Parts: sequence; structure tokens; C-alpha cells
Amino acid sequence: MPRDIPLGNGKLLVCFDKDYCIRDLYFPHVGQENHLNGNHCRFGVWADGEFSWVESAWAPDLKYAGATLVTRVVLSHERLGLRINCRDAVDFHENLYLRDIDVENLRPEPREIRLFFTHAFSILGNSVGDTAAHDPTTGGIIHYKDARYFLANAGTVDSPKPAQFAVGVVGMNGREGTFRDAEDGILSGNSIAQGSVDSVIAVHLKIGPDSGAKASYWMAAGQNWAEIRRLNDLVRHKGVENLIDRTSYYWRLWAEKETPPLEHLPEKVRDLYRRSLLVMGTQIDSEGGITAANDTDVVQFNRDTYSYVWPRDGALAANALDEAGYPLLAQNFYRFIAGRIESNGYFLHKYNPDGTLASSWHPWSLGGQLQLPIQEDETALVIWALWNHFVRYRDLEFIKPFYRPLIKNAAEFMVHYRDVETALPDASYDLWEEQRGIFSFTVGTVFGGLTAASLFCTVFGENEQAERYRRAASQIRDAASSHLWRPELNRFCRGLRRDGGGKLKPDPTLDASLWGLSAFGLYAADDPRIQSTMSALKEKLWVPTAVGGMARYENDSYHRVTDQVVGNPWFICTLWYADYLTEIACDEAGINEALKILEWVSEHALPSGVLPEQADPLTGHPLSVSPLTWSHAGFVSSTRRILNRLAEMKICPSCGVSAMPNVLKEHWMEKLFKQTCGTIRNMCGVK
Repeated sequence: MPRDIPLGNGKLLVCFDKDYCIRDLYFPHVGQENHLNGNHCRFGVWADGEFSWVESAWAPDLKYAGATLVTRVVLSHERLGLRINCRDAVDFHENLYLRDIDVENLRPEPREIRLFFTHAFSILGNSVGDTAAHDPTTGGIIHYKDARYFLANAGTVDSPKPAQFAVGVVGMNGREGTFRDAEDGILSGNSIAQGSVDSVIAVHLKIGPDSGAKASYWMAAGQNWAEIRRLNDLVRHKGVENLIDRTSYYWRLWAEKETPPLEHLPEKVRDLYRRSLLVMGTQIDSEGGITAANDTDVVQFNRDTYSYVWPRDGALAANALDEAGYPLLAQNFYRFIAGRIESNGYFLHKYNPDGTLASSWHPWSLGGQLQLPIQEDETALVIWALWNHFVRYRDLEFIKPFYRPLIKNAAEFMVHYRDVETALPDASYDLWEEQRGIFSFTVGTVFGGLTAASLFCTVFGENEQAERYRRAASQIRDAASSHLWRPELNRFCRGLRRDGGGKLKPDPTLDASLWGLSAFGLYAADDPRIQSTMSALKEKLWVPTAVGGMARYENDSYHRVTDQVVGNPWFICTLWYADYLTEIACDEAGINEALKILEWVSEHALPSGVLPEQADPLTGHPLSVSPLTWSHAGFVSSTRRILNRLAEMKICPSCGVSAMPNVLKEHWMEKLFKQTCGTIRNMCGVK
């Protein structure tokens, strides 16, 4: 089930599903230590002797309020004559989840309404040894284990503490959980339990005819009892409504601090651009790690999650943040990832948000032969993205500590890790993490990474080293033209793999990632070979249903819905085609073709603006994890690319000034990258 609403501040991340249940709660790292482990924290309502859980009997409308990380949730129950309006936020500064509740009585008689809030913690990801206890000092319930403490509390104007509470055991001896105790409207008042536990608190509201009443609910996260009591005192002092307001102001300022000329874009695209930046912000840990996604329902698929830092996903997301004008978040990622590089100059598969090595399915040996369990594009893209950061912000002092241990170290690895027969980058796992071989996407990224490294050496005055990296890049370009271009197909192949006898065989599978051959400078987008390749991708991989969109590759089985179409549409793959259209556009009509794809993405986002990884090719419903950071990063990058191209097209031929000057700010080092790519291509013996 998608996570329709993520809220976070870099340390505390709270994720809601479509039924307005809290399903994930991460602390103190985004994506690490999910203290709910996919359990449901429910919201229930008792009225006129009848009880209902919001998830089962109400019509929820879950959206964000404007360009903020504050929700605008409307819950309606026509038969009960109630409407509940909620605003949720994670405080931008303190580790507090907050909910402001406005209950509307739609009937012409006075009523008592009781609101119930349940908590099903599995602290540190398991329910062994948890404790839940009523805290008479604060009036709330504290769940704790080791150095992880969570205090849940609620109140109204008339009663600043919960009117009822109960804690108990769940999942033992047939017990479903204390949440069942709420369904008669009366809680037992049991004050402590240990082991596998849950809890419920309730507030009571007296509401007049056709009027309303307010309640507040909050949850504090800390590492000791004193810390969560301090946070509870802060809520009592400032008030939930004021804390949500200040968080709303903060995120609105954050989202609008940069002012690209979005008025040139359709409204849906403008809105999703801002929303994508905000959603990306929720997926980034305060220590720099950019997680791929935080949706624990995917555990059912492979007993693991996406809550890790992939160097590739992180580099592309950091690059999008750089393009959008958020360099500090990108810098935090570069610091984080620089500390992970191996002494031999490569990155491993993925990392936990605290920097430790994460789970992997890439083996260190295969068939008795040693191999590196890497995806080389992850190493190359970090260097490529770092160069793009440098050309935008020219922060030499920031780059200096990375020059030798990261940039040159990775470049030396890319120079040496080459296939002896072809001079292409040696075999590694593909970006989809499924096969090992020499893949076109990886070749494109390594070319971009080596080009970036050569330019770093140039600006640092090491010209001989720069020339060495350029020469290696030109050899890779020659090899790509000789081995990856397949005249019999009239397009590039996905890659090369060795058969049982050690002979290289081309893989003719059409794969959307062939976009990578031009995205990082290896070939120009208007190269006839790229054009014929992209045309083949559009013809074969565009989903021929009313949903549309670009599939990942032919006969993709991951979360496959039906064999009637080539595969499920992926948002990043669809955006890659938009990027290609943008690059080859000669006029605004060409740009409009790319914009139609961005509008397609906007139309297939969740109502909250969240983008999943894939869409159902028959219904358009979200598939796999949601939100996917890469999907939002891709949307931001594609939008910026379109704005840049529009700015180029609007340059006045007389004065040379663009009608969109705040977009077109190409620095000499950006021009240098393009010129260097062209120089390397001209160095090549095979065109």
C-alpha cells in the first residue's frame, strides 16, 4: 500500500497510508529503525453509542496544504453526521509529530464525540521487550525500549489531558490488541504492560448543534524519559496549532526560496515541482543519506525494504537538488557518501542511513571466480554529480577535501577497471540490480564520471592526469561505438554478456536506460544512432493502454500486472524520454512534446502529489513503493531541463539576453564540460 503522506524533519519521519493510518515511524535516522514495522496506528470515533475506525467507515481526502509539509485531511461520515478536518505536521525543528483536529457536528442536536488514538510500536523493529506505561505527570502514554522513547498525548480546550487510556498485550494468546478495547467507547485504564504491547488514549468533546469543537494529538520522540517530557512541555506551552503554523511557514519559505519562472509551465507541473522538492526533503536523513523510499509494505515482496542509500539514487537526487538551488542538502550527501568509498576507489551496493553497509544480493564470487559485487554506475555518478555541483556553486573549499580520496581515487578505479578485450568498463551489475555484464547505461555514466574527473584535474592544475582520464574516456567512447552499436538492429544494444565459453554476446533487449548513452555526454542527443535507439524505445516500450507511460524494459517481471502489455510504466523511465525530447527540441513546439510527458506524470501522481515507482498499466494505480525519491528527483531535473531549454530559445538575437535570465546562468565550467565531451568525441577513432 502506498504511503500517501510522508512528513519529516530529517530525524523523525512519519508516513500515512491512504486510510489515514500511521504505518511507518522512523527515528532518529530517516529510513532506519522503523518503530512501527508496518503496524497500524489507528484513529477511531465514537458517537451516539456507535464506534467506527476511520480506515474502515470514513471517506478520507488526504492532501497537503499548499507548498508545505502540513496536511489538509478531510474525513467525512454522512450517516454519523460528522466531518473531521485535520492538520498534521512533523515540527521542522523538534522531534514532534502534531495533529490539530476540528470536529464538525452536522446535526441539529448537541452530541458527545469521543476520539481514540492507538499506538502499535515495535521499537527498534521488533516487539520483544517493549514497555508501554501511563505517565501521570504528562497524562500520556510512554512506549520505550533501550534508548528509544515515544510519548503519545492528546487534549482539548476543556481537558488538557486524555480522558481515557489503556495499555495491554498484543499478538499473544490470541489477543488482537488493546485497540479492540476502544470499540465500546470505554477504555480499561490499565496503566502498564511489557513485551509485545499496544496502547490507546481518548479525548471527549461536547459539541453543540451544527457547530464544532477542537482537539489536539501529538507524539514526541526522544532517547530518554526527560527528553520526551521536555517536548511534551513545549507542546503544552506553545500549543499544537502554533507549532503546526510555524512548521507551515518554514516549509513554504523553504519551497519558495528559489523562484524559477514556473509561470511558463502548466499549473499541474508547477505544483508537482514544488511538491517533489518537499517530498524529497522528507526522505533525506539529517546526516546526509538520501534514502530511496520508506514504504515497509514492500517487505512482503522480498523481506527487505528500499530504506537504504544507493549511491546512484542519491547522486541523481543530489544533482536535482543542486539544479533546484538547494546545495546544502546536496553537500550533506556528498560528505556522507565520500566516507563510504572503498580504498580501491569504488562504492558497494548500498548503505544504511547511519553509514554502515546495508544488505545486498550481489555475490563476491560466482562459479568459483572472484568478482566485485558492485554497480559501477554508482561510483561514476557520484563524481559526475559532484562536478555538476562544483560548476554551479564554485565552492572550492568544499571540494578540496574530496579531491584525492574521492575524485581521483574513483577515477583511478574507473581507468583500471576495464574489460581487456573491449576496453569498455569491466563487468558489473546493471542499474536494475538483476544481471552482471557490460551495460550501456554503465558505460555512459563511466564516460561522464571520467570526464568530470578530468575537469577536476584541469581546474586543480594537474593537466597530465586530466589528459590521462580524457584518453581513457575516448577509448571507452571508441569501444562503445564498436561493440554496443549494432548495425543489424539499427540501434544500441542494452549491453554485452559473456556466454559459458567466455565469448561476449550482445543483449538486444530494449531497455529505457539506453537513455544513459547520451545523458552523461557519451553521445549527443541528436546523434542519428541515439535518435534511432530512442525511437525504438518509444515504439516498443510505451505502454499501449489508456494509462501510457514508458516501461522499464521488455518483459519486465518486477511487480508485473499483466502479460498483455510490455510491462508497467515507470515514472523515471517516462521522464527519461521527456529529457530526450527536450534535448532534441528545436522550438517551443518540441518543448511542448516534453511538457506533455510531465503533465502525464502530474496526472498519475497520488492526490497528495506523491509519486510511486510504477503505475498499473491498466488502472494507473500506484505500484511498488511510494514515494520513490528517484521519481521526484527525476521530475525536478526534467522540469529544470525544460526551463533551461526554453531560456535558450528565448534569447534575444539583438542583445543576447534571455527573456528568462534567472534560469539561463551557464558558467564557464558548465560550458567546459560540454566542450570537453565534444573534444573527447572528436578524439575518437570510431565515430
